[in-house]
Amino acid sequence: PHGTAADIVKALYDRGMKIIDLSADFRLHNPEDYTKWYGWEHKYPDYLSKSVFGVPELHRDKIKNAQLVSCPGCMAVTSMLALYPLIKNDLIDIDHIVVDSKIGSSGAGAGGTSGTQHAMRAGVIRPYKPAKHRHTGEIEQELSEVAGKKIKVAMSPHAVDIVRGILCTNHTFLKKQVDEKDLWKIYRAEFGEEKFIRLIRDKNGMYKFPDPKFVVGSNFCDIGFDLDDDNNRLIALSASDNLMKGAAGSAIQNMNVMSGFDETQGIMY
Repeated sequence: PHGTAADIVKALYDRGMKIIDLSADFRLHNPEDYTKWYGWEHKYPDYLSKSVFGVPELHRDKIKNAQLVSCPGCMAVTSMLALYPLIKNDLIDIDHIVVDSKIGSSGAGAGGTSGTQHAMRAGVIRPYKPAKHRHTGEIEQELSEVAGKKIKVAMSPHAVDIVRGILCTNHTFLKKQVDEKDLWKIYRAEFGEEKFIRLIRDKNGMYKFPDPKFVVGSNFCDIGFDLDDDNNRLIALSASDNLMKGAAGSAIQNMNVMSGFDETQGIMY
């Protein structure tokens, strides 16, 4: 549970050990954000600045030299990877960003509840935290750092009838006119050399955009987009496996970067 790792991480950090933390206890840099998003006061606020947010695609150089890396939340990393290039290139209105996320049952964690049992989960599209989901804080933190100013994100997750996988439909509104070629150039410039990001946008076939079906069991985050000219809207779509890119896969990728190993070691199939 969140809050449990804080004592362990501090003890290991004080002994000089390198740590990759999959909990949320050191993801947020501002101690006040723990009160807002988690409802508890952080026991070790001085250690928050020592932690690097564990997304190599955004913070690879910092991770290489870090002692403490905090792995991201599954929906947070999936959405922010799609949104990051758009904000970096000053394409979208940063006051109006909406993240609609669909996630499989494994996103609920290891502890079972009545709502995660098959009979109650099968066939559902269940909004379970339409406002103020904890991962919103991570998205706002990372995108605000890119923008150089505070960003607010409206996020609404839904539980759907799959076991693992996430699809984020990220609604943004353009500040300037762009076309498909412009967007391809922007995403390729940012992620063209990344081993675990694939750009998906096909004109034909059944699967034209990212789909969790094709990332399950992998550390990939697939990213695509579409343009809604009538509403000046850019829809950035992203899919990942919440147990891989959103959890264990990110941890291994971060370990590889910290240790100087091939980044794909153990997680590329």
